[in-house]
Amino acid sequence: MAFLTNDKLTIVGAAGMIGSNMVQTALMMGLTNDICLYDVFSPEGVAEEMRQSGFGDVKITATTDAKEAFTNAKYIISSGGAPRKAGMTREDLLKGNCEIARGLGEDIKRYCPDCKHVVIIFNPADLTGLVTLLYSGLKPNQVTTLAGLDSTRLQSALAKKFNVMQSEVTGCATYGGHGEQMAVFGSHVRIDGKPLTDIIGTPEFPEEEWEQMKLDVTKGGAKIIELRGRSSFQSPAYLSVEMIRSAMGGEKFRWPAGTYVKNGKYNNIMMAMDTTLDENGCSFRVPEGTPEENAKLDASYEHLCHMRDELVDLDIVPPISEWTNINPNL
Repeated sequence: MAFLTNDKLTIVGAAGMIGSNMVQTALMMGLTNDICLYDVFSPEGVAEEMRQSGFGDVKITATTDAKEAFTNAKYIISSGGAPRKAGMTREDLLKGNCEIARGLGEDIKRYCPDCKHVVIIFNPADLTGLVTLLYSGLKPNQVTTLAGLDSTRLQSALAKKFNVMQSEVTGCATYGGHGEQMAVFGSHVRIDGKPLTDIIGTPEFPEEEWEQMKLDVTKGGAKIIELRGRSSFQSPAYLSVEMIRSAMGGEKFRWPAGTYVKNGKYNNIMMAMDTTLDENGCSFRVPEGTPEENAKLDASYEHLCHMRDELVDLDIVPPISEWTNINPNL
């Protein structure tokens, strides 16, 4: 098998449902011949399953030791936080998971400061990603967070509504926070080539149905918990591996990613933007929408800032004025 890279990929939280799915997806995509499974709970069972799947050209290691896991790691995906349970919002996980993110960032700085790219997917991903970036010492374009899942939920909802293949629904994107305050952009969407804006408000798709769909998209994670009795694991696993594949120089990532933003209007925050993710890291543009969509993005940013400021109050991160003392790249 030809691999994208021979560099070490470490998957954090590999013993869990998301992590084990990430391992299998990475192996099936042929990303690297050196993959390390790391978890505080032994991931050896997952490693054995993967070996027994016949992935013969790959060195698969499993460990509960941070030094072994991160030493020489060039790419990292982490789902290593507490999962969301029924009745919880992503924000309910703020304190505990951001403390885990701080430890992750410190491990990266200690054991693999020359890491090329990190993808963070444990919730609330905008904040856990921000904390990881701060304490890792990496550059802003080297750490991204999973945000594309909201855009795929919008695409799938529209495809079901109009009875078309998902590929026939183009231009779907949600921006800002990966939470219920996200900004759903519909102004660039086309259904089988027809602008969605031409369909909204017609008998086929009344305005109130569109408003309900946007609300349902923001609560898509809660719906999965309702349907399956547990939080999403297959879709975040697949999309996060697609992200790291892009960072390795593979196929370009199709969806928005969460990225560090400091551009004058939006500052010192991790949020989903109109991103390009490739072997050079993540670059972004501020999305352009309708006045209503732009206002929703502003509101999402304010919500993220509020949670970021909570982290200062919780003493998980210092005041913003001191961030460059920890990470000069910020």
